[in-house]
Amino acid sequence: MLYAIVDIETTGSYAGGNGITEIAIAIHDGSKVISFYETLVNPHQPIPYFIQRLTGINDKMVANAPSFKEVAGQIYELLQDKIFVAHNVNFDYSFVKYHLQGAGFQLDTKKLCTVRLARKVLPGLSGYSLGKLTHNLGINHARHHRAGGDALATADLLTMIIAKDTHGAVREMLKGRNSEQYLPPHLPVAELEQLPASAGVYYFYNANGKTIYVGKAKNIRKRVRSHFSNNKITRQKQDFMRETYRISYKECATELMAHILESAEIRRLWPVHNRSQRGYLPQFGLFAYEDMQGYRRLTVEKMRRSLKPIYTFNSIMEGNARLKELATEFGLCIKNCNVAAVCDCENHLSPEEYNKKADTAIEWLRKQLPTFALIDKGIDDNEHSCILIKEGNLYGMGYITDKKTQLKNVDALLKSIEPLQDNDYIRNLVLRHATEYPEKCYAFTA
Repeated sequence: MLYAIVDIETTGSYAGGNGITEIAIAIHDGSKVISFYETLVNPHQPIPYFIQRLTGINDKMVANAPSFKEVAGQIYELLQDKIFVAHNVNFDYSFVKYHLQGAGFQLDTKKLCTVRLARKVLPGLSGYSLGKLTHNLGINHARHHRAGGDALATADLLTMIIAKDTHGAVREMLKGRNSEQYLPPHLPVAELEQLPASAGVYYFYNANGKTIYVGKAKNIRKRVRSHFSNNKITRQKQDFMRETYRISYKECATELMAHILESAEIRRLWPVHNRSQRGYLPQFGLFAYEDMQGYRRLTVEKMRRSLKPIYTFNSIMEGNARLKELATEFGLCIKNCNVAAVCDCENHLSPEEYNKKADTAIEWLRKQLPTFALIDKGIDDNEHSCILIKEGNLYGMGYITDKKTQLKNVDALLKSIEPLQDNDYIRNLVLRHATEYPEKCYAFTA
């Protein structure tokens, strides 16, 4: 059995949008390197400055180097029928496989990751980056961050791992399609194995314990595995592979609750790799205040953290249209509602008389906004899940064990659920679900 130990330098972090600038392949027989290949590669795209500083490879150095397609045939022959080995193998493998495919070659070999192997065979070390391993183990590591130097250092590391592998870690990783090979190199397998096959929300953490991604799933275990086991060459896939050190989860009774919790957690944590829902916070709200003359004014303005709106809207046009309807229905002054610059009132009321009208309009609006609980199955048979919409806004969700007592009134239910920040996105999810499943709704009277 022969191993092909590969190291590459690239223009960026993911194969789909970046090129290879250098590749080295050390052919290893299990005890020593028997042949070695190394070449610069012209990526036909600029090398970012910070990568030039890291590797020492600049645009001038690769200008006359062969393109990847020119050396693809030779690289394919070197890798074919061998075990593909690298330190953080999924990164190198994704680049080489992608660029070989672009040159007309289909690479399909078994892989070994020396990060994961070192953790198993050489436990208890202070770190498992290539630099720390070679320093701690006394391995010669010339030319850091150059493909040839890193590949030869990885070859010496593999020699040591194989020699000390008394429990068959290498053999186990090569057995079939070992799923561990597809995981981020620093993620403990035990954390993946303990994930439940139920609905909920999962969290990815980096080396410093900071949440970098929050996701929802109908089946947490299956969804998390899909992040790592697919063949995507995207930036997100490689970011997850490089940055994920730990995973945790929260189970939810239903897929809808997982959707809501994911949205709430993204807004609470703002993980760096969550981008899709960042625009869903409500932008405008309907507010009430008294002016210097004592008149109750209604206005639609941008949301403020310090003030709770009567209702929220996606746009100021939507809010002003609703405010005009209220003004017409209850005889409010359009100037006092901030939807016109000039007052059109025939009779000017005192602040006390006018404020009664404004309060009646506000109370009417609140009564038109539904207050109900969406009751569904719980995580176990002894409870029910509960999502509360209060006066048209999402208030929160949780679990109840005594429907008769806890659904007696809204105040009784509030003690059993966890408040959540309302936003149009998750509010509309709940309202659509309530429309589709009216039998799950428990309405509260005013």
